[in-house]
Amino acid sequence: MNLDPNTTKYLIKGNISADGVVEKPDVVGAIFGQTEGLLGEELDLRDLQKGGRIGRIEVEISSSKGKSEGAIEIPSSLDQVETAILASALETIDRVGPCKAKVRITSIEDVRVTKRSIIVDRAKELLQEMLKESKEVSINLADSVMEGVQIQEILTYGPDKLPAGPNIDQADAIIIVEGRNDVLNLLKAGIKNAIAVEGTDIPKTIQELTKQKTATAFVDGDRGGELVLRELLQVSEIDFIARAQKGKEVEELTNKQIMKSLRNKVHAEQFVTMYSLENGKGRSEMPKSEPPRPAKEKVEEPAKKEPPKPSGRKLLGRKAEDEPPKEKAEPALSDEQKMYRDMYNEVSGKALARIISEANSVIAEMPVKDLAEALKGQNDTQGVKAIVFDGIVTQRLLDIAHDMGIGTLAASKVGSVSKYPDGMNVLTKDDF
Repeated sequence: MNLDPNTTKYLIKGNISADGVVEKPDVVGAIFGQTEGLLGEELDLRDLQKGGRIGRIEVEISSSKGKSEGAIEIPSSLDQVETAILASALETIDRVGPCKAKVRITSIEDVRVTKRSIIVDRAKELLQEMLKESKEVSINLADSVMEGVQIQEILTYGPDKLPAGPNIDQADAIIIVEGRNDVLNLLKAGIKNAIAVEGTDIPKTIQELTKQKTATAFVDGDRGGELVLRELLQVSEIDFIARAQKGKEVEELTNKQIMKSLRNKVHAEQFVTMYSLENGKGRSEMPKSEPPRPAKEKVEEPAKKEPPKPSGRKLLGRKAEDEPPKEKAEPALSDEQKMYRDMYNEVSGKALARIISEANSVIAEMPVKDLAEALKGQNDTQGVKAIVFDGIVTQRLLDIAHDMGIGTLAASKVGSVSKYPDGMNVLTKDDF
């Protein structure tokens, strides 16, 4: 329903029922007709509507099985008292056309309250947007200030005027990167001992620095990084090598990725051996490089050459396992243990647990994960003899079973148990 915001203060809502089939015009006519002269000239509905004091009368009505029911809404710009009088007057309507009818006012809504709620919700949305924009501006300002400070921290180092961090002279170790943006990104991560080569033609400044300090080459994870690295290894004394993730440049890395790459650095000699960078070979030829593979083969070959000895031990082991179990397996298991073995085999591989009675019958069955809670929920455990389950015996389960007077647990294996309760019998599949 559309309300005129200039006139509406309150909204009268009511229900109407009629003993017969009536339509909207009948209801509207009854409202005007049966309230006419009832409230005096000041509250005459026709005059109020002409003067804009009340709005359009809205009626929705439907008929079924000879009965009609519907809803009435009347917007009002009168004050509270006049609106209440007008609403109560509607309840005096007792006929609509030829049919008996009854009107019941259900509520008088203060439209301004609804408007205030809408205003509050919209204000929240606007405030959130404003705070978000303000936060973004403050973050951008912080980034701008930080970037400005970092740019100020960058030095032009040596006769080649290479971009470098402020601690390049004082540090015992340096990190060699490709360009100025890489130095900037490392400064953001708090690393102030980086210096850029600015191309594949390695400057003399870098060559001299690597003779005096521990040098780590930190290059991009692409073809350009390979070329810079190969040039560095040929003309400089590089101690360690770190690389950005494949396909990424150092200037794109986050702080976490930078730290991870530097932690994973390897000795230059090891890197050269792994990726065959000697004699001008680059990483582009890495698929052809075989050093890691022979290393693996050499490790595996002894294991292949020595099977005779282990196989001999296995044969002996089999005899030891085949013969004694044949002698011990049958006599070692009592009738009760055989019963538990058969019960365990029924739940094995199904992650099920069964609670066994004194009569060796199944009292209850549930998933192993629910076993502890099921035991706690047992009101009477006097008739419980054992628990058979496809799972691991834990200290918690042992304690619960002992507290409830359960004497036997049959399970897959025993986990980390520090203390076995007195009188508790624990069987595993190895015992069977």
